[in-house]
Amino acid sequence: MVAVHLKELKFHAHHGLYAGEDLTGGPFEVNLSVWYEPESRIESLDQTINYVALFEIVKQRMEVKTALIETVAEDICATIKQDFPFVSKIELSIDKCSPPIENFSGKTGITMYKTFNRNV
Repeated sequence: MVAVHLKELKFHAHHGLYAGEDLTGGPFEVNLSVWYEPESRIESLDQTINYVALFEIVKQRMEVKTALIETVAEDICATIKQDFPFVSKIELSIDKCSPPIENFSGKTGITMYKTFNRNV
């Protein structure tokens, strides 16, 4: 099995439920791992998952204002599976780096795991 990783991607995005989050936005960090089973020795880009294509999927979805980051994660996973049907597992974390919580120092976030049957 092979995993392709995108680590510590930084975005300014407008996700959140609280007043003003959709207007001002804030910093987010995304980590993504996508697993697949190669059918043979990997010798060309069309035999693997192009990390540039994965980055574009994440970037485009992060640009769309959304109340919940769980929704963002679901959409990213669905697009990856659509574009790369041979994917067997996706792990995606989205962290809100400056959540609007009084006296809070740190990040909030979610991690989503998706596993798929090989034939799907």
